[in-house]
Amino acid sequence: MPFKRFNKRLDNLPAEIWSKIAQIDELKGQWIAGAKLSPQVLGRLKRSVLVTSTGASTRIEGARLSDADVEKLINGISLQKFSNRDKQEVKGYFELLHNVFDAWGHIRFFENSLKHLHKELLKYAEKDERHRGEYKKKENKVMMVDASGKAIGTLFDTTPAYLTPKEMLELVEWTQIVIKDKRYHPLLIVANFVVEFLNIHPFEDGNGRLARILTNLLLLQEGYLYMPYISHEKLIEDNKPEYYLALRKSQKTFKKRQENIKPWFKFFLTIFLQQSKMAVDLLSAENIEKLLSPKQLAVWQYLQSVDEAAPLEIARKAKVARPTVNQALDKLLSFKKIERLGLGRATRYRKIS
Repeated sequence: MPFKRFNKRLDNLPAEIWSKIAQIDELKGQWIAGAKLSPQVLGRLKRSVLVTSTGASTRIEGARLSDADVEKLINGISLQKFSNRDKQEVKGYFELLHNVFDAWGHIRFFENSLKHLHKELLKYAEKDERHRGEYKKKENKVMMVDASGKAIGTLFDTTPAYLTPKEMLELVEWTQIVIKDKRYHPLLIVANFVVEFLNIHPFEDGNGRLARILTNLLLLQEGYLYMPYISHEKLIEDNKPEYYLALRKSQKTFKKRQENIKPWFKFFLTIFLQQSKMAVDLLSAENIEKLLSPKQLAVWQYLQSVDEAAPLEIARKAKVARPTVNQALDKLLSFKKIERLGLGRATRYRKIS
């Protein structure tokens, strides 16, 4: 019975797992007690995370749009150099994640809800029109892709199409029951749902993206209310080899005599612990340094040292590649830390006093 199998996975976990959970819940308490950021700051953070998460989650699956490209696309700027598929997948992810961030309290966790979310995720993807919102009718495999989006190998074979409705019904029912009964810690429940969902791979396409959407949804519903302010997807993208390895190590043991979900739990909880720490860091001050990558921070530090500067000058003086400079400038503009002066080649930027 799947219920017995799932329960067994969550019993007798090592102290390392419980230590991470305790640290995460302590940080969750700190966020709840100290979340006094202004609505304007929270709004800017959410907008930034929507862009970052959309870019990261679609790049994990092979899309090629940078965060700056995602921002331009969402703002209605034409991006001719990218395929329609890339742009359609980005638009679908951005809009669905935005809706989840805004309406998570009203989304009920049922199979039909998952199918509806899948349909919304792929609603702009012309190639997926035939199967969006429906479980797969043919077999699929989990592929690993490189930085260019090219498939470089098969990770594992998934649940056969004819068994998918049965296994999804059992997974969703188990998740509903143990969440309601509070039999296990919610982080373990969510982590088990995600790894099993990805093992089944119930849809013809979009499974990885939907799994990350559902991670945001379920964690918000379990009270981890900082999900919209620190990108979970970006942390996974930054640790993509470890993500694939943890999935494979655990999933290859499923339905064997000795299942081993510990590699996946360790990865999932390590990523979420990092996310939780970053969220609490936001409370210490409205601290721009916490929100920038090291190279983006170099751009910000240079702009603080001069009256104004052009992008080429910033790239040269800060020793940062021009595309990264553009991303940093877009982020700093969204945080209202800098302002743009002039147009075209004469464009310059300066810190807002």
